[in-house]
Amino acid sequence: MTDAIAVAQRQLAAVAIARQAGELMRRLFVDRAGIELSFKGPQDYLTQADAAVERLVRERLAEAFPEDQFYGEETGGSFGDSVWVVDPIDGTANFARGIPHFCVSIAYARNRVPTIGAIYNPMTDEMFEARRGHGAHFNGKRMKASTVSDLKLSQVELGWSSRRSAADYGRMLRQVLDAGASFRRGGSGALGVAYVADGRSDGYAELHINSWDCLAGIVMVTEAGGWVNDFLAGDGMSKGNPVLATAPGLRDAMIRATGIGADVVA
Repeated sequence: MTDAIAVAQRQLAAVAIARQAGELMRRLFVDRAGIELSFKGPQDYLTQADAAVERLVRERLAEAFPEDQFYGEETGGSFGDSVWVVDPIDGTANFARGIPHFCVSIAYARNRVPTIGAIYNPMTDEMFEARRGHGAHFNGKRMKASTVSDLKLSQVELGWSSRRSAADYGRMLRQVLDAGASFRRGGSGALGVAYVADGRSDGYAELHINSWDCLAGIVMVTEAGGWVNDFLAGDGMSKGNPVLATAPGLRDAMIRATGIGADVVA
């Protein structure tokens, strides 16, 4: 089997497993009586559903590709040269509070290169997928990043994490607003980055995000013609980093407004 075929098989599996995980998420979301809410930390929600969905994804991937490594947000794992990086429910706070904006995010990286991404929102039946060198698609249709090139005409999403100070986020928000952009926050970094790939948002920025939240989306933005900072610099795979995903025409302006990727040489 050639390497290209092996990667293509992994993409097909990622999409199929994302749909299976989505079906489980949807059932658990609709039948809310069995959901018990807890916290891993300040504003860091956890439900029993997270563990159930991650177990399903982990088992399906292990059956299909026993030689691959796995790292999930809830159960951990190991990073290697052929690894799946998974967030079972990205947007757990939305899920827990009855807001239908959440997804499963499944990424595959080979030799530290994000190669496959599958992000599925079961409540809207929206599948975002991409494979390095083969484009990005939304429900089977090609995705393309926004053509907006003026921040004063843009709408961007800003994520938030308790791992950085409120002052840091306030500073970034002020700079983005001063530059003329409109902003929103949806509560799911994975969907936020995927929306940049699909042209729904002109940019997504977060001062600290984990790899399981954004790695799948990074593949999509790159394949859709957008720009993403070097998220995996240093120890980004295991410890996270800032992320900036943007329409190509807004790259420099968004770097200036957010400070993310400021080391880029034009």
